[in-house]
Amino acid sequence: MAPASPFARDEFEAGVAELRRLDLEAVYDDRVFARQRYEAGPAGLRAAAFRDAWFDDSIAALVCARGGYGSVHLLPLLEALPLGDRPKILLGYSDNTSLLVWLTLERRIVSFHGPMIDGRFARGPQGYDSDTFRRVVWSAEPAGEIAHPAVEALKSGEAAGMLIGGTLTQLLASLGTPYAFDPPAGHVLFIDEVAERPYRIDRMLTQLRLSGLLARASALVFGELPRCDEPGGDPAIRSVVADLTADFPGPVLFGLPSGHTTGATLTLPFGVRTRVMTSPAPRLVVEEPAVS
Repeated sequence: MAPASPFARDEFEAGVAELRRLDLEAVYDDRVFARQRYEAGPAGLRAAAFRDAWFDDSIAALVCARGGYGSVHLLPLLEALPLGDRPKILLGYSDNTSLLVWLTLERRIVSFHGPMIDGRFARGPQGYDSDTFRRVVWSAEPAGEIAHPAVEALKSGEAAGMLIGGTLTQLLASLGTPYAFDPPAGHVLFIDEVAERPYRIDRMLTQLRLSGLLARASALVFGELPRCDEPGGDPAIRSVVADLTADFPGPVLFGLPSGHTTGATLTLPFGVRTRVMTSPAPRLVVEEPAVS
């Protein structure tokens, strides 16, 4: 399905081929190819496609085609539906943060920050991490340790809570609306972003702090934040994040490649208890199963 922006047809076909290589049956109809300005068709059409797939008992998971913009338009069109009666897998990232967070926090349905069709499944095994995809989405056991050589600890410590988050722009854009990001105290906050200059990341993290939301988190886990360094490299986004989180009381990790990343994207489950540890190496440990 395409809750946000349209995509290139060759990317779609390559992604569908990868799903089939994984022995998954790719189900879609012509609505996925709709176009309207910068969106994949009118909001009503996208919401109807979401609704029809969600309540189709033959469909196990909804895989987002790409991000871009527009998923937030679906929220008022879906809020009256009894989605919790038939929980399903929703897999995506970027602009689809709006849907992932709303499903998890408002409907208490575990959602999945992981590969989409465009640029991920379309690239084959190089576009996504098959290990975390299988352990998180396909197993009824806790996924356990999620780590990567690029992850580093900006602040040491250990904390646990419900994992939630996504693209920082979408989290902040929700504030002041009926669908405002409203995580519980003690959560583990995952922050993803792409192509935002350091002062813009500073502005968004400052807003998150001044709103009181940052103080609710027990741990912070930043993604790779690709293309967020200042042109020329100074300041680097890592140093900016380190400065902005210097007084955060819990552990802070940087560089976990889920969502926007230059390499293979990891799959994370939103809505399950996850522990952040920095010793002997920085990592997440997913302590609850994400599917049953």
